[in-house]
Amino acid sequence: MFEYTAPADLLTGRVILITGAGDGIGRACALSCAAHGATVVLVGRTQSKLEEVYDAIEAAGHPQPALCPLNLETATEKDYEDLADQLFDTFGKLDGLVHNAAELGPRTLLDGVKPEAWLRVMQVNVNAPFMLTRAMMPLLRAAEDASVLLLSSSVGRKGRAYWGPYAVSKFAVEGMMQVLADEQDGTSNIRVNSVHPGGIDTGMMRSIAARYVELGAAPDVDTALANVATRHPIGRMGRPDELAGGVVFLCSDAASFMTCEELNIDGGYVFT
Repeated sequence: MFEYTAPADLLTGRVILITGAGDGIGRACALSCAAHGATVVLVGRTQSKLEEVYDAIEAAGHPQPALCPLNLETATEKDYEDLADQLFDTFGKLDGLVHNAAELGPRTLLDGVKPEAWLRVMQVNVNAPFMLTRAMMPLLRAAEDASVLLLSSSVGRKGRAYWGPYAVSKFAVEGMMQVLADEQDGTSNIRVNSVHPGGIDTGMMRSIAARYVELGAAPDVDTALANVATRHPIGRMGRPDELAGGVVFLCSDAASFMTCEELNIDGGYVFT
């Protein structure tokens, strides 16, 4: 039987930037990366949430993180360049870039999506990862074996009704991953992969469940969540820390032969 336990020092000496680090999956990834020795750059729009994660990492005795508030919906090219300059001056490199932050957007028919809602989702889910990656490439190239991860979704693999701009944005994320990964052939040692969560018990998933209730598909949020859980062959929803384990692995040299891969951490949901 194959067993793998990540060593406690797996990410020691690595600097890893995580967007949406203040809550949900991003928080779990930040805590897990720090627990395995990484210096984590916490990026998100809500400073108070980032400070809570910062304090939790320090209290646990892990490497001191960096706190960098940034609103991906309104960030400009200069904001990304300033962040890159700040990280270059402080660390001189970036070993990992985890694009976790995402906007869910409206859950409705595509022809019912208002243009401003469509543009907001694309700005956060597609344009921001492009702009941030573009700004961070010199720092990633300065690392010995950097890793870029884009969190996608099962609906970025198979389109589903009522997932609207979110699903379309995740298809775009997949395309971005594949193009960026292929471009590193012969040009750098950067690995580029994507991760596909299924139903993970987060605030976003609970907002999705609330939408099911609004649509009359379930009487209450708990029932809606239970219905989502049954769609996973594994028989339940996932925890943020279960997804974080895959992120830690892909950011480490244990995944040194993995690039342009789509890693499903979804309890089998993509196959239902």
